[in-house]
Amino acid sequence: MDMLINGTAAIAADETWIEVANPATGEFIDRVPQGSKEDVNAAVEAADTAFNAWSKKTARDRGLILYRAAELVRRDYKSLAELLTREQGKPIRESTDEVRGCANILEYYASIAGQPDGEFIHLGKAGDCMVTRVPLGVCGAIIPWNMPVIIMGWKVGPALLAGNTLVLKPASTTPLTNLRIAGLIQDAGLPGGVLNIVTGTGESAGAALVKHPRVRKISFTGNCETGQRIREMTRDHLKILTLELGGSDPMIVMADADIPKAVEGALRGRFYNAGQICTAVKRLYLHEKIAEEFMRLLTVKTEGLNVGNGLSHDMDMGPLNSREQLGRIDTVVRETTGRDEGTILTGGCPLTGPGYEQGFFYKPTLITDVAPDAALLNNEIFGPVLPVVTVPDLDGAIHEANRSKYGLGASVWTKDLSTVKQVYQEVNAGIIWVNRHLTVPPEVPFGGTNESGIGRENGSKALDSYTQSKTLFLGW
Repeated sequence: MDMLINGTAAIAADETWIEVANPATGEFIDRVPQGSKEDVNAAVEAADTAFNAWSKKTARDRGLILYRAAELVRRDYKSLAELLTREQGKPIRESTDEVRGCANILEYYASIAGQPDGEFIHLGKAGDCMVTRVPLGVCGAIIPWNMPVIIMGWKVGPALLAGNTLVLKPASTTPLTNLRIAGLIQDAGLPGGVLNIVTGTGESAGAALVKHPRVRKISFTGNCETGQRIREMTRDHLKILTLELGGSDPMIVMADADIPKAVEGALRGRFYNAGQICTAVKRLYLHEKIAEEFMRLLTVKTEGLNVGNGLSHDMDMGPLNSREQLGRIDTVVRETTGRDEGTILTGGCPLTGPGYEQGFFYKPTLITDVAPDAALLNNEIFGPVLPVVTVPDLDGAIHEANRSKYGLGASVWTKDLSTVKQVYQEVNAGIIWVNRHLTVPPEVPFGGTNESGIGRENGSKALDSYTQSKTLFLGW
């Protein structure tokens, strides 16, 4: 391939590999090189060399390549979805949605390629100014394992449309679909060196990319601890940062809500992708008038979920992505019950027995009577465990929702517009959903407040974070 994917020379010289396995079965799928600092240097060099010609193309020409790439992703969606399920674990239906979502994102950025990107300012006797937006140069993107295809689209689309070149590091457990899609983007006509993939761990390839002096911007999606380390590592070079660092999204259900609809919202919002989504419902606050009925319905639905190998088309939930992830979830649940900080209503342990021997499966879990200081309510729990708290009124729900250090998303379920207004004004979150949760179309800016990160992805405003203003001052 013309595009540098670890570089043929680097692959030949480096015998260190990372094996990728199916988290449902332990089956070996493939292996990728353990990228090194030298591989990152080669990728940045390729991106730097390609930048001049790529940045001089019109936005429309760049958009046409993204449009053709979207067509190719849609053409191959079945094989891409199967590969994603095999390496990540999620049900094939969810993988299909994600692959199609990536195509939608690329197509969206292609569709806005002709938007005006500057302004003219008349200053009277002082002269006139023309202000344009110009690309930054070489950018870096670090992709997580939970939604690797969607998040690749979020970063590749605006970065390339704006005229930048990009070095992208996939997660070490889910690099394969990212590599396949990068190949399709190249097939769509992307010049060599514009998009470069370096596989490897965060300690090797990720750190080298973040520290590289010629990388002008880093877009990272991951946990808070890593985000903080990235801020520290980039201070010497004053890089532009977009950090999406996860959340602990509250779902508030008021007494006037459509209960069956809200139950379905909680079910999907918590157990989609086995709860491994930054905007998943991670805390459920129920008005005391409807709490008993709500939990009766939710418990039946939760216990009815089919959990197993995501390649089986009747599965509602797949495995967690790794043994480490399974261990974290099991530990936090056992600690919660061991400290009398919550009561397990259903679930609460790994799935074992026939069909589950080699995988990282955990039972969908509901925990009630959760103590305010419990880790379940104060940390980001990245798995299929939902803590439930009963509240007396809206003020109490908002108070509890804002106790978290995070501020990514939140939802309120109600028919009352005054309730919606109060939640929108008072809940600390980057996005507030009403009578739904999780949905983030490509047109909608996405990002958080507090420790959920800095910057925004998605939407036309994402282009601002991949460009900088440049002014031409005309003194006549």
